[in-house]
Amino acid sequence: MFQFKNHPDGLEILVEVKSFEAFTIGEFRSGLEVYGAADTGTIVVDLTNVEMIDSSAIGALLSVQKRLKDPKERVTLRGARPAVLSVIELLRLHRVFRIETAATAAASFPT
Repeated sequence: MFQFKNHPDGLEILVEVKSFEAFTIGEFRSGLEVYGAADTGTIVVDLTNVEMIDSSAIGALLSVQKRLKDPKERVTLRGARPAVLSVIELLRLHRVFRIETAATAAASFPT
């Protein structure tokens, strides 16, 4: 359901589920523990496959942001679909996370 890839500059997480929700959060958090998100510089969460996101997933993403050592660093959310992006914007989380569109994705970690 999730792929975690370490890069020299940080961690990339590919969310492979269409519904990022309470049912999937346990595996997401377990993966973060294994890959040590607290020690990374940059974290990119690829949401390209996600069609629906619930409050549990939003909470998990916020917990990733809180784990970053540098308070100036922000988690990057890549490729969010319009429905997911509207939830993020409705909650004003575009001020918390860095939002990356498909056009700007090429500048991030290689896929």
